[in-house]
Amino acid sequence: MSMRRITCLLAMALPLLGSQVFAQTPPPVRVRGVIARLEGSLLTVKTREGSTAQITLAPNYSVAAVTNAELADVRPGAYVGIAALRPAEGPLRAQEVLIFPESARGSGEGHFPWDLTPESTMTNAAVADVVQSVNGPVLRLSPKGTDVQIVVPPGVPIVTFGPGDPGLLVPGAAVFFSATSADGRLSATRILVGKDGVVPPM
Repeated sequence: MSMRRITCLLAMALPLLGSQVFAQTPPPVRVRGVIARLEGSLLTVKTREGSTAQITLAPNYSVAAVTNAELADVRPGAYVGIAALRPAEGPLRAQEVLIFPESARGSGEGHFPWDLTPESTMTNAAVADVVQSVNGPVLRLSPKGTDVQIVVPPGVPIVTFGPGDPGLLVPGAAVFFSATSADGRLSATRILVGKDGVVPPM
């Protein structure tokens, strides 16, 4: 077989191989809702959409507690994750602010689409500057060298997370986590659960 023929076959095969790889690794499924029950390693969640999801927890799964934080803690240098919407004019408007603990600095850095609500975005980055305005503080972030400005209106949930344990996974507790899907079955290795009535706003 000629080298030209081999090159043509490879050119046709590579896109197919790529599609197969992507087909085998579907994107994570974000689950938001309230725990219905935990039976062994099977977690049942009543999702915000009203459906019921069953998730198999990995043998080494971890739990993080989501707790309230203060806007005053969102200062230059803090590493944050902010869900936001783009208004007709002006900077992005925050829907929630998560202050990452120092141990999680650098997690998922970037600015990308999010599914909290239609058209929402997520920005994970360190706060470079905070400017006060009549509509709330404007945060300047620089994810991967870009410039993103987000205003935090009054009343926007401000949370952080820290160590948790399986004892927090009780019926009625609000949760948020990413699950992987295989053969229609969901599994997860880490659960964010609201503590003391907090609803993870992410």
